[in-house]
Amino acid sequence: MTHALPAPPAWASSLVTAGVTGTNGKTSTTSLLAALLGLLAQPVARVTTLGCFLDEEQLQVPKHYPGFLTTMQRCIAAGGRYAALELTSEALRLGFAKAWPCRVGVFTNLSLDHSDAHGSAEEYLASKAQLFMSLPRGGTAILNGRDQNAALIAEVTAPDVDVIRYGVASRGAAWAGLDLAAEQLALDLDGTRARLLPSSRFPDLPAELRLQAVGEIFVENALAALGAALALGVPADRAVRLLRDVAPPPGRFQVLRRRPTVVVDYAHTPDALARTLATARQLCSGSLTVVFGAGGDRDKSKRPLLGAAASAADQIVLTSDNPRSESPLRIIDDVLAGIAAHASVRRDIDRESAIRGAVDAADENDLVLIAGKGHELTQEIAGHKLPFSDAAIALQRGKTAR
Repeated sequence: MTHALPAPPAWASSLVTAGVTGTNGKTSTTSLLAALLGLLAQPVARVTTLGCFLDEEQLQVPKHYPGFLTTMQRCIAAGGRYAALELTSEALRLGFAKAWPCRVGVFTNLSLDHSDAHGSAEEYLASKAQLFMSLPRGGTAILNGRDQNAALIAEVTAPDVDVIRYGVASRGAAWAGLDLAAEQLALDLDGTRARLLPSSRFPDLPAELRLQAVGEIFVENALAALGAALALGVPADRAVRLLRDVAPPPGRFQVLRRRPTVVVDYAHTPDALARTLATARQLCSGSLTVVFGAGGDRDKSKRPLLGAAASAADQIVLTSDNPRSESPLRIIDDVLAGIAAHASVRRDIDRESAIRGAVDAADENDLVLIAGKGHELTQEIAGHKLPFSDAAIALQRGKTAR
């Protein structure tokens, strides 16, 4: 989309829509929320970077606004009443919040990303804020109560919009009281458990949250989705019970192998990479290796910050992500600038070779994290999109995998 979007069609009000925005966790939060809304009515329209869906059926529609409208029309025709949408800063900048009405807005978090497209962190945040400034009277804003950027969004949210705040401790200090919070996390390669704190806002909330997804970031995403679902009338006990059964989206801390453990994750911002490595460290009794790169023709300022985040690993393998028109070696040099003295850093611009080498070198107690591309099935090099899957490459290799 390159032009401002039109006014919403007259039939748009036939669906109650929740929009999810932020830097990280949008796809996971949107997917969890869509599953929860299915407790109220089916099918649920779900639009994310993975595609357009009615429940679990992926629709073959164009990846632009008319394709989105087709998805919404098909949902209504099938008897659907709800939609959960992942909203990027680019779409919001083009006016999506006015082109399609959302009754609920969800903010996940904000960290460095897309500064090349928006020019500054302030403009990036302002694009996200469009969703909340457009919420109707009686709508609901679900805000991360431990992300200080959300406090700024709260200031521009209309006083007649309800606000639900959620959070997990690792995000930082709370800027206001929390309506949904979790602590005492326990995780393994099969999922995550956490204790839900009592809530005066939601007294029927169960005491425990269980997820198939691995890591605290998914607890944060689940709380965001839960807040939106509760705002729209999903019973708390049924919602929390269903969350145990929802599989995470592909490429989100996706465990491919065990002994050694091999994980694929979409983390491509400094904050996401740091948090994903922290999760990996908790699950690794041996050596932790990260294989990653940075996208070409995109925000260069985050490259050394990615390198700094990667320094938490025992071994770093720098490789190509989607270099696009840039030199892969130059991108790697930019990332390398952020890595302080480190005992083990290797360069290999061939991503397939880098993945194979890292997995083959791992012992049974080690963990290899392949970060940056997650679910993607192509690699963009010099103007060409070539078939490529991190997961497929990793599954071909491994001395002791089973």
